[in-house]
Amino acid sequence: MSKRKICVILVDRANYGRMWPVMKAIKNHPDLELQIVCTGTMLLERFGEAVNIVEKDGFDVSGRIYMELEGSVPVTMAKSVGFAIIEFASEFQRLDPDMVLLIGDRYEALAAATAAAYQNINIAHIQGGEVSGSIDECARHAITKFSHFHFPSTKRAAEYLIRMGEAPETVFCVGCPVGDYIESLDTDLPQDFFTKYGVGAPLDVEKPFFLVIFHPVTTEYGQELKAADEIIGGLQDLNHPTIWLWPNIDAGSDHISKCLRTYRELTPGNEWLHLIKNLPPELFQKALKKATCAVGNSSSFIRDSSFSGTPVVLVGDRQEGRDVAENVTFVACDKEKIKNAVEQQLAHGRYASSDLYGDGSASGQIADILSKVKPYAQKRLHYIFD
Repeated sequence: MSKRKICVILVDRANYGRMWPVMKAIKNHPDLELQIVCTGTMLLERFGEAVNIVEKDGFDVSGRIYMELEGSVPVTMAKSVGFAIIEFASEFQRLDPDMVLLIGDRYEALAAATAAAYQNINIAHIQGGEVSGSIDECARHAITKFSHFHFPSTKRAAEYLIRMGEAPETVFCVGCPVGDYIESLDTDLPQDFFTKYGVGAPLDVEKPFFLVIFHPVTTEYGQELKAADEIIGGLQDLNHPTIWLWPNIDAGSDHISKCLRTYRELTPGNEWLHLIKNLPPELFQKALKKATCAVGNSSSFIRDSSFSGTPVVLVGDRQEGRDVAENVTFVACDKEKIKNAVEQQLAHGRYASSDLYGDGSASGQIADILSKVKPYAQKRLHYIFD
């Protein structure tokens, strides 16, 4: 009996960090064959070329799709989706997978879902049914409607999928796979961490630090420069050693990057700041787990931190509506409010681990379910009458 071919799509660093334990489970499953297609910022040098990390971790990359048009403005995002659909269609024809496995809400994943659906390839989707801000929420729900099987991360997300018309027997609430290894990690970072990764202040890995990620909000395009200034201002006043990871490629990211570069190069007293393009999944999770506070608007600061209990200050509206554990505080994008919120989180200290996003057993369950479900072609709207 031939193995079922599962084609995993990786589009960025966070994507890989959450898919990593699932990929290991699929690779080790006796009835499954793992295919990997890397695209998006996974392939770009200015984002750390995370495809190299995938290969160093022992995975074979089956295909590479270059799809990102330069510009990081709304029109280049839209055109990148169209170009990616064409490229994914060709790659799926070449690889001939039995199923495509997607995660999250990225426009690159939406392109893959569109190409797979029109070629009658079953789609499985992790993290469907969640609420968030930006255009990402629309992309997430569109991927849901293309998908045949669903692996939501929370009970509320599972309920939303069914209310959206997905058949209950196709919805498997197993939790988020990122939690499968976070709790087991220590917080030991390499002594050469700050010389090997990034630029800026040579911070001490043994001393407390903040972790910051701030992505543009596409539905608020044009406001990201002011927002980045507000965050920098609040953190500068706190003058606490800080790791700041580069933003994603969405429209407006160049404005945030320029703001960070300008501050680092021209502003005195910036010894608190260390900038990093990308980190391997394990080192990122260790840094998040060790951080005294995480600041920004990354979804990692919601789901991943729920397992580690790291205090979080979520800035702005990008993650508005998410399921959050008690370690997360939302705040407007205002210098003084950010500063005050961080100080309150520091005073509280670390939180207890939460099971909101699962119990750390998602990856094995996902692999087992993928090996057993019966593929089908025609989706139907599942009607619910209250």
